[in-house]
Amino acid sequence: MPYPEALVTPMRQELVQLGVEELLDAEAVERSLEESKQGATLVVVNTVCGCAASSARPAIAMALRHRVQPDRKVTVFAGQDLEATARLREYLVGIPPSSPFFVLLKEGEPVYVMERRHIEGRSASAIASDLVHAFDTYCADAGSNDAQPRIAEDSEPVNVEGNGLPPTFRSIL
Repeated sequence: MPYPEALVTPMRQELVQLGVEELLDAEAVERSLEESKQGATLVVVNTVCGCAASSARPAIAMALRHRVQPDRKVTVFAGQDLEATARLREYLVGIPPSSPFFVLLKEGEPVYVMERRHIEGRSASAIASDLVHAFDTYCADAGSNDAQPRIAEDSEPVNVEGNGLPPTFRSIL
């Protein structure tokens, strides 16, 4: 059973006001996935959870101020747009479902993935920094397209302090 629309409307609007297109059903996801075969597409799986409110959506807002942008920005709302979210997850074979969640597609293929576990406990600015790095890597004309999607943990060269995590990572533990 989906969340009540009145509950999710303000959370939807946070992304819509940034120019992120809502995909409300499976057909819209299909069209968007077809369009994603050219250029770069940022897909945001939105949610009502606290980490989406405190860091994920604000991180998107910060990252979308960067000079390099994906060609398209789309979103589905987990727990609300059930059919759309299910169709998107079917497309992302091998990537575990989570929300909030970001995936950057280049020429229709996932090249950068940020799962909930890469979001929760981190500041919006740290997440935005990772997204900006992904935009610079995959959305600029000179960007490359790796065969395998990268996950947030290895998205940039970092000074590792013995724990394998980027210096922007802040644990809630």
